[in-house]
Amino acid sequence: MNAYCMNCIISRQLENIKDFEDEALKADYMKEVMRIIIQADNGTRTPELFELIDELYMKYFGAQYDYKSLKDKYNTLMLEKEDYIWSRIINSEDSLKEALKYSQAGNYIDFASGNLDDDKIDRFIERVRYEDVDDNIYRQLIKDLDNARRLIFIADNCGEIVLDKLFIRCIKDKYPSLHISVLVRGKMVINDATMYDADMVGLTKLVDVIDSGTGIPGTILRKISPRAGEYIKAADLIISKGQGNFESLNGCGLNIYYIFLCKCDWFTRLFGMERFKGVFTNEHILFSETRL
Repeated sequence: MNAYCMNCIISRQLENIKDFEDEALKADYMKEVMRIIIQADNGTRTPELFELIDELYMKYFGAQYDYKSLKDKYNTLMLEKEDYIWSRIINSEDSLKEALKYSQAGNYIDFASGNLDDDKIDRFIERVRYEDVDDNIYRQLIKDLDNARRLIFIADNCGEIVLDKLFIRCIKDKYPSLHISVLVRGKMVINDATMYDADMVGLTKLVDVIDSGTGIPGTILRKISPRAGEYIKAADLIISKGQGNFESLNGCGLNIYYIFLCKCDWFTRLFGMERFKGVFTNEHILFSETRL
């Protein structure tokens, strides 16, 4: 967590409470939010704080916005596009790479990064044909897939999980002996994918799906359930989607491939790219380059 993250947390909470009229109550709430930030130690990852802040919000204002209807909307929207996107994938020169690019583009569907533009979703999907991924990292991924026995795929958001399913389907088709598991959130948090979403989009019929046991919008290894921890420990290879998972996992030393879009000032600065550009990198390669 850094100054950019702290500012983002405070700004997001101000936005969340703007419609309440009791200014004294809002001031007390924001003081508590800042106390949570101040009391966090240097090793705290930003997603870790959101579970505490969600509990605080409940205490002051009651239940947060129910994202279920929006999750249903975006899961349904992407399911309607599934056959079209799958046909584009299987008719491409490299179906696995094409599926990876669609999975990456799906990371745009994130309520936490601001108001979603439905038209932009279509533009991101259509833009995939002009996008590419780092060939060196992609070749390393193929090499790791060739040698892996167990893969765990850490999902991020609703809607996006449909495109993740197509990527997983491609991996499963190419590596039928590879045991693939998917990790979703253990509780409803923002629009992050849970077991509910995995069921809704048919992912549970394709592979083994487990939940993290927490409502943290990321994967904090010391806080996930023992079962989820065992799955991660047993994996030869991990694919991690989204900024929240990157924020909470980077530096852990596991063989993780990160796939996400840069969505905030800190990440555009960190990776030297404009907002909503795609990042596809590997834990070992990233830290061997000492970029972080």
